[in-house]
Amino acid sequence: MIRLIKRYESRKLYDTEESRYVSLEEIAAWVRQGQEVRVVDNATGADVTSQTLTQIILDEGRRGTAFLPSELLHELVRMGEKAVSTGKEQLQHGVNVLVQASLDRLAPVRRAREEMSGLRTRLEQLEASLSELEAAPPVPLAPSTEREPKSKVATAVAVGKEG
Repeated sequence: MIRLIKRYESRKLYDTEESRYVSLEEIAAWVRQGQEVRVVDNATGADVTSQTLTQIILDEGRRGTAFLPSELLHELVRMGEKAVSTGKEQLQHGVNVLVQASLDRLAPVRRAREEMSGLRTRLEQLEASLSELEAAPPVPLAPSTEREPKSKVATAVAVGKEG
């Protein structure tokens, strides 16, 4: 959740979450801890977050506690708005590559799931057919029309009775 800070004409900063005035150092600590902040001018409602964060960096530089290398600060001054735009574009490109790679990894899984679904349907059909066959009454076998060859003894007995 974004923490809303109001800046008054006296340059005092008011934290609406804790209902108290706060310092730039406190805001810097929140940002370092991962807290998102939004600073608005109380009179105009204008977003002054960038100016406030820049002020934090400037104050830390004056105290000698700056954590940004001078090379980065030089590039920011040289490039100005273009640096921010380029950073956004690079971030967007990186996110797009990550999403596409994830989708590419999921395609074989999707195909395997579709194939498994088809196999599951076919298995259910086969099981239903098997159940029908098991439930049906046995069909009697028709007597054979061909005579089976008799053994020699049976043939001799049959011939002896005839004659």
